[in-house]
Amino acid sequence: MANITRRRVFIAAGVAGVAAIAAVAGQTWLGGFEELATAPVYAPDGVAIRGTDPVAYFTEGRAVPGTPEHALEWNGATWHFASAGNRAAFADDPEAYAPQYGGFCAWAVAEKGKLYSTQPDNWAIVDDKLYLNYNDDIEARWQKDIPGFIEAGDDRWPEILAAKS
Repeated sequence: MANITRRRVFIAAGVAGVAAIAAVAGQTWLGGFEELATAPVYAPDGVAIRGTDPVAYFTEGRAVPGTPEHALEWNGATWHFASAGNRAAFADDPEAYAPQYGGFCAWAVAEKGKLYSTQPDNWAIVDDKLYLNYNDDIEARWQKDIPGFIEAGDDRWPEILAAKS
């Protein structure tokens, strides 16, 4: 049942993405789900990491759904948390918990210089920083040279931000 619901969400997101593209001429296509980057944080429907609690990656070692009850606005997006404590930890030091490259696919930023969508279950913490990737296949590619991709991503990220300004 969860897969059916997930597919419906992706289909709805795809339809919304096509409508947004038609409405916003001149925007740049993203890879992956063809979603538009309108902010420095990947936030479909305005919610970062598809509603996953960023602090939980560090404290629980897994992707944990957050709730609107424990929401916080930061950097142009709404962030959801599983608890008030996680929300407070993020509020105290958001850069420590927010994913690198605005939550866009770490591999795509590094390898392609493009902004691809991500899935909350495709993640890694490297040197106390959270990185997200597009899907299992892309995550496997990224894992073949994590230090090299991080170096390339760190070099390309400022260029990507400047192009979005």
